[in-house]
Amino acid sequence: MTLDDLQKKEVRQWIDDGLKVADIQKKLEESFGLSMTYMEVRFLVDDLGVMPKDDPEPEPEVTDPAEEAAVPQPDPLAEGAPGPENDLGELVDDGMDAPPAGGKVSVTIDQLARPGMRISGKVTFSDQQSAGWYLDDYGQLGLSPDQEGYKPSQNDLMEFQMALQAQLSRGGF
Repeated sequence: MTLDDLQKKEVRQWIDDGLKVADIQKKLEESFGLSMTYMEVRFLVDDLGVMPKDDPEPEPEVTDPAEEAAVPQPDPLAEGAPGPENDLGELVDDGMDAPPAGGKVSVTIDQLARPGMRISGKVTFSDQQSAGWYLDDYGQLGLSPDQEGYKPSQNDLMEFQMALQAQLSRGGF
């Protein structure tokens, strides 16, 4: 199927007018009685060496910094929201009120927190297994053991929580 020069000129004009491939497909059917698939019309447009115009991208909304400042941001440490002092006790609930014997667990704080975390560090438990720990923006505490599947003992977890609270207090957190 071939278009004559006059038809090619008209198709170029349609493209210049901003018609899309689907619109050109309909116009070819209506004007010239040519039934073409969408892909065939795309090839035709390509063969003519013209490109359909894309819709102009909408201008990004310019926001006034004063308006942004007026929008209240949720406070992750507001009353009712989980915070480090509330969450740390929730990790272990085995009914033991007495603190475990100390000195077996060591906690360090990273100079640079993991991406997406408020603060992070390393912990070494009494059995010499290590894990990364982190507090997210909502005060949720997480552990990431170096050895897959490792779970520290309840006493180690309690000692870790207490050591972490002490480290965070010393660090001004």
